Amino acid sequence: MFFVSPNQVFRIAPEPTKAERSGWMLLVHPDFIWNTSLAKTIKQYGFLEYAVNEALFLSEKEEKTLNGIIENIQQEYQSNIDKFSKQIIISHIEALLNYSERFYNRQFITREKASHQILERLEKLLSDYFNSDELISKGLPTVQYVANKLNVSPGYLGNLLRVLTGQNTQQHIHDKLIEKAKEKLSTSDLSISEIAYELGFEHSQAFSRLFKSKTNQPPLKFRQSFN
Repeated sequence: MFFVSPNQVFRIAPEPTKAERSGWMLLVHPDFIWNTSLAKTIKQYGFLEYAVNEALFLSEKEEKTLNGIIENIQQEYQSNIDKFSKQIIISHIEALLNYSERFYNRQFITREKASHQILERLEKLLSDYFNSDELISKGLPTVQYVANKLNVSPGYLGNLLRVLTGQNTQQHIHDKLIEKAKEKLSTSDLSISEIAYELGFEHSQAFSRLFKSKTNQPPLKFRQSFN
């Protein structure tokens, strides 16, 4: 099962050599959810921005649950329209999205090998980046950069990391930065400004603010604790 947002593009190509397949597709015009409860919460469903290859793999029980919701939508859609019809359909769509979010969280955990491989690749990617000259030439890696290198969408990566570690991608980047900063502060004689520059900061004040927000102490005080 996969999801697409407005302006995303996908195609379905027939495969003559394979057995005939069946399924359903639910298309919702943006105007349909305007001024409804779903319009206020639609952006919380991060999987709507996932790439098609980051699909949801359903168990038979999960598939039965979602098929039941689609049948309810279809039944309501084909019934006589009244003042309750739209809200009932919206409620079913919200149920579909909420179940999908639950099933994606389950998938991050049950597909443990694939999920942890991404986590391991992330750790190596950040370690290599922070041990290279790219920090000085390019600055801190962005979430988009990291996701591209791992061949996943930013939303998928962030949600996977939150389920596995409780932190999003940006927090992982900052944690690696603080780890590197602590190493430089405790093992070198570089000034705070020089360390900030080597870590990709144009201004040492920005580095100091981030370091203090993560460690509850400024870089200089951290260094002094080693003396």
